Amino acid sequence: MEQAASPSPAEQVPVPTRSKGRDWIEILVAYGLILAVEWTPRPTQRVLWVIAVLGVALIVWRSFDGWRAMGFCAANFGRSLWIAGAALLLAVTALVIAAKGHTLLLPDGVLAFVETYFAYAIFSGVQQFLLQGVFLLRFLRVIPRPTLAALTAALFFASAHVPNPVLVPLTLIWGFAACLLFLRYRNIYPLMIAHAILGITIAMTVPGPADHNMRVGLGYLTYSRHHARHLQRFGRPKFLRIDHRVFAGQESARPRS
Repeated sequence: MEQAASPSPAEQVPVPTRSKGRDWIEILVAYGLILAVEWTPRPTQRVLWVIAVLGVALIVWRSFDGWRAMGFCAANFGRSLWIAGAALLLAVTALVIAAKGHTLLLPDGVLAFVETYFAYAIFSGVQQFLLQGVFLLRFLRVIPRPTLAALTAALFFASAHVPNPVLVPLTLIWGFAACLLFLRYRNIYPLMIAHAILGITIAMTVPGPADHNMRVGLGYLTYSRHHARHLQRFGRPKFLRIDHRVFAGQESARPRS
């Protein structure tokens, strides 16, 4: 008698069922709050940021899927840790290429590196939780095909990085791959680590004028004007840090007056 195949990790952790209408409402509300923060100028943006955090927290609390369903567990951590290793290998390759092309931006010492990128590392983990724990789990309930649900979640993730021409395609690729890997292993920790590694690598290898300091939404559109005013007021310092990015002697893309 033929032995039945063992279920995959994704099949072992079923997604809780609930009203599809409720899931769609939660998806659109969470996505709308994120876009509102990205496309609103300061100081109103700060108020909306607090509202968005509280709103998403309320959605997660009211429709709590369970820590294991969201990937916060020890299961498959060791098996999926290769994801972080692969991200580290890709990062080293990118850093070597950037160094040879003279576009590598390095903080001045370990302490400066931690001060510059610690907040971003935490924020990248939050982004990964939003992608898998908030959006993907709900798309899995409203879209019958897991692969299509993963692609849809990745499209939402990438569109939240509009109009940045560097981040949109990269986040689409990473978002789709991360969702598929999450369905395979159901552990979010290696994905959080990989996200932080890849994001910091982009910050260190892509010049600020190319990706507007990794800004999205309204911040991307207003970056050039803001950056030009900063340089006009303070000059071109040897070590300039803006929004968790480091410009080590980097010149502005604009011609000298």
